[in-house]
Amino acid sequence: MGTQKNGGAVFRAVALPRTRSEHPLHRIGEARRAQGISTRAAARRLGCDVAQARQEQEPDQDMPLSRLYDWQEVLQIPIAELLTPPRDELSPPVHFRSHLVRIMKTVLSLKEAEEPESAERLLETLIAQLVELMPELAEIGSWHSVGQRRRRDDLGVAALRRLTTEMFVEMMD
Repeated sequence: MGTQKNGGAVFRAVALPRTRSEHPLHRIGEARRAQGISTRAAARRLGCDVAQARQEQEPDQDMPLSRLYDWQEVLQIPIAELLTPPRDELSPPVHFRSHLVRIMKTVLSLKEAEEPESAERLLETLIAQLVELMPELAEIGSWHSVGQRRRRDDLGVAALRRLTTEMFVEMMD
């Protein structure tokens, strides 16, 4: 590699063979997938080719801290999320953000949809994403199209009004 002088001694830097780590060094790939960013899009933002971006996402890939910060900027999540040991999932704020990013992408795709079948599939995807984020949404109904709907046994406000005999007398005159 190179040589360094320290006082009178000469040291030669030697590249040690990289062995697969038992513990991952980072979580770039996992975070990228959670954010819904393709490897191609990440490579474009990083200014590298897809093969390099794919290699850097490998959990045992050792890289300079400056490159981790490049990834952090692309993924827009705290650097600690890229360095922490794996758990079942990302931290709650990052996990929530990744859900919202996927929902927004679905909404924007729906806005651009030109075919009714495509729009229908996107609406189903959007519903599934919202229910995944908040399961109790599965029980929610749609907005009423006109006014507030009543059940058949509900009486309207008109049924509760009191009619006086004077009102009938006035109508007869």
